[in-house]
Amino acid sequence: MYPLIRFAKEMLKYRNAPALEPMGVHVSTHMCWPWDIDPWIELNNGRTLTLYDLGRIPLAKRLGLLPALRENKWGITVAGNSTRYRRRIRMFDKFTMFSRMVGWDNRFFYMEQTMWKKGECCNQMLLRTAVTSANGIVDPARVIEALGHDIQSPPLPGWVQAWIEADNQRPWPPELPDEAKVHLPA
Repeated sequence: MYPLIRFAKEMLKYRNAPALEPMGVHVSTHMCWPWDIDPWIELNNGRTLTLYDLGRIPLAKRLGLLPALRENKWGITVAGNSTRYRRRIRMFDKFTMFSRMVGWDNRFFYMEQTMWKKGECCNQMLLRTAVTSANGIVDPARVIEALGHDIQSPPLPGWVQAWIEADNQRPWPPELPDEAKVHLPA
């Protein structure tokens, strides 16, 4: 189940937080609760992705994105991600999340989110997201302008560019082996 109560708490907690510039960092602290764990009594990998919403959506609010979405009748969608898991977060561990935008190209925004416990990075996610309208993807430059900024994206870090290039080589739609195709619905 989606952590609606925690989400509401985060939005309430940061409702009056100072606005951030487009490359600003949102910092939040969380706890791994019993309903976040897997059979090995640690933060479930899928739940990690859900908990990243608790940093990303308040970041969007502090950037001024939420009012811009409403005013322009835009939506926002996740268009891809890559996550590294390196340290365990166990039940009742407190952790700090850092959420920031690293830049954009002509279609997507790229964000980095990390979870830290006792000074060590536990996991890191690179996320590609798009602002959408009834006509498709909205140019990020137009979104930045709607936020009241007249800036270009900083150069995307090499590791982000490499991920974009690697992901562009992946076939879409994925190719299924013949023995799997028999299970596709008609």
